[in-house]
Amino acid sequence: MTTRKVCVAITARASYSRVRSALCAIQNDRRLELQIVAAASSVLDRYGNAVKFIQQDGFPVHARIFNIVEGENLVTSAKSTGLGLVEMATVLANLEPDMVVTIADRYETIATSIAAAYMNIPLVHLQGGEITGSIDEKVRHANTKLADIHFVCSTRARDRVIRMGECPERVFVTGCPSIDLADEILKDPTPEADPFRRFGGVGPELDLSSGYLIVLQHPVTTEYESARGQAWETLRAIAELDMPTLWFWPNVDAGSDGTSNALRSFRELHNPRNIHFFKHVDSLQFLRLAYHSRAIVGNSSVAIRECSYLGVPAVNIGTRQQGRDRGSNVIDVEHHQSEIVRAVRSHIRHGRFASDPLYGDGQSGRRIADLLATVPLSIDKTLYEGEVLPEAARGRTSARQAA
Repeated sequence: MTTRKVCVAITARASYSRVRSALCAIQNDRRLELQIVAAASSVLDRYGNAVKFIQQDGFPVHARIFNIVEGENLVTSAKSTGLGLVEMATVLANLEPDMVVTIADRYETIATSIAAAYMNIPLVHLQGGEITGSIDEKVRHANTKLADIHFVCSTRARDRVIRMGECPERVFVTGCPSIDLADEILKDPTPEADPFRRFGGVGPELDLSSGYLIVLQHPVTTEYESARGQAWETLRAIAELDMPTLWFWPNVDAGSDGTSNALRSFRELHNPRNIHFFKHVDSLQFLRLAYHSRAIVGNSSVAIRECSYLGVPAVNIGTRQQGRDRGSNVIDVEHHQSEIVRAVRSHIRHGRFASDPLYGDGQSGRRIADLLATVPLSIDKTLYEGEVLPEAARGRTSARQAA
């Protein structure tokens, strides 16, 4: 039996959490050989150095690509993507994988997709068919059109991919591997004992015994010039709430300089005694911290995806997640201090929500590995113009139905 070489490109800390359980399943499948390429912010210390956690979890890193151009604006995002394409082509030529896996919608992922497509390597795209707005949605759908095999999170996402002209036989509902991590938390909800000593960061060591908030807010690329003011509104809201808060550093997106500047300036001007700032926490421990929080605040997809499964109340701020399918745990607000405060207090009164398998059932990694080992590989594509059949009619079960 021929072993298939599967090259997975990881470009950010979120990308790693999105695929970690699939990496485990691939590594444990004798039909597959795992190759990992770490690129972009995943190899940078100021954005958490996710590659360190990848290696600590026992995964091999076959190549590192340093392609992020300093500046965190629209021009540097384009240049970083171009450098990523140049370097990824060289890496793929050296590794000679049988297929390449790219994840979701971050701007850097398009470099992986273009390199694989131009080099006639079958491309597998995870999390296609979702709606998020801004540049992320353009990149996600572009990845879909360049990809040959699609592993989506829900039947609605599958329908969207097929409506884009992708062949139904190449679109599989696997659920999101990050939900596998959330499922681990539900099975063992033991709280993290001392995140301050374990993960460092700056700010006071807070007493978390009476409850705390999580904040994770990124800049919006189409609103990057407003990033500082948007973060400032959230900071003011958290100060008014006066609850212990664990605040995590933003992604390397256009506008992240503005967000980071707001965090540093607020800390220096007001010396908040209820906020501790972290660069990075490994994905499993982050979800463990989120699970035991009173609410998660900001605009990260983790609040809508993993926290829907965990039942964690989420306050989603602004447009970054506009259009994304969401559960009842989410309250949407604008970038206004008063709205954020009211939503958080409403969620605290409500408490935990029921677990919602909107994005998966905890078995995604196993499904993905099995499909990677068995699905026919091809780079030939034709535009599908037929009917979108219901998932049940195709004899498959969606992650939601399986749950």
